[in-house]
Amino acid sequence: MSLTTIITVNFHEAEVTIELLKSVAKSYSPSQVEIIIVDNGADKNMELIFQPYFENIKYIQSKENLGFAGGNNLGIKQAKGDYIFLLNNDTEIPAGCIETMIAELEANDKIGLLSPLLLYYDQKDLVQYAGFTPMNYLVARNSYIGQFEKNIGQYDNQTYQTGYCHGAAVMCRKAALNNAGLMDETYFLYYEELDWCEKFMRIGKQIWFTGKTQVYHKESVSVGKASGLKIYFNTRNRMLFIRKNTGWLNTFFFSIYFTLIACPKAVLKYLLAGQANLAKWTLKGLWWNYTHSKNSKELGYEIKS
Repeated sequence: MSLTTIITVNFHEAEVTIELLKSVAKSYSPSQVEIIIVDNGADKNMELIFQPYFENIKYIQSKENLGFAGGNNLGIKQAKGDYIFLLNNDTEIPAGCIETMIAELEANDKIGLLSPLLLYYDQKDLVQYAGFTPMNYLVARNSYIGQFEKNIGQYDNQTYQTGYCHGAAVMCRKAALNNAGLMDETYFLYYEELDWCEKFMRIGKQIWFTGKTQVYHKESVSVGKASGLKIYFNTRNRMLFIRKNTGWLNTFFFSIYFTLIACPKAVLKYLLAGQANLAKWTLKGLWWNYTHSKNSKELGYEIKS
């Protein structure tokens, strides 16, 4: 098996990351896999904490929190593998996962990014992801395929083209990645994998799903289901994604819809629920798009409680 680089971003969750390392070590040797751990926002070097759990680990300490895209990009730049496998630190993989995904990539040169079946770790008979529907660019909405379905093997032998990969587990050839480019760090959190898929599609590659292997995802370990962080970046980046990946006419109509319908509806919902803080971050996420150029390399973020 060709060398595969697994890249995972840790953010103050050493025990969660260690469980991922253990799951890899059960089935793969250091000659088959190198693991790059990007330790985001780390005040102290944690390399010795992780080293006992897998022999071929490259540890990168980043005192600055670079976000999901920035953390993965830092790892990608140092990856030696022919295949790059981005895995959330809150995932675990079964035996055969990596070689199955490599086989699917090798069988079809058109595949740029490939994600496996994602199952909820605490409910392994429940599907989280079996692909995405195409994006409706006018409203920036698409849907999970299979989410919350009972897993009865309906995807086990299926491999098909899909709308987008899932950032929790996605593999590509390093050669294709070099052509498509790194993730856009402007996003910081959320929508960056969708934007990355668009980059691969622009170089003529396709986005695929395979149910021939799976990854178990401990959903919502990193970010709560309702938080200012999540609301802000989801709002901000939904509009940013459209601004970056569609023409001016689509952006114009989307902006009207998003500014006058979608965001006011969300704000009203939060206010009625007594969640004024979430309403505030919705408006901040929207306003960001009217004060920042989509082409600026200096785009930053600031979020305070």
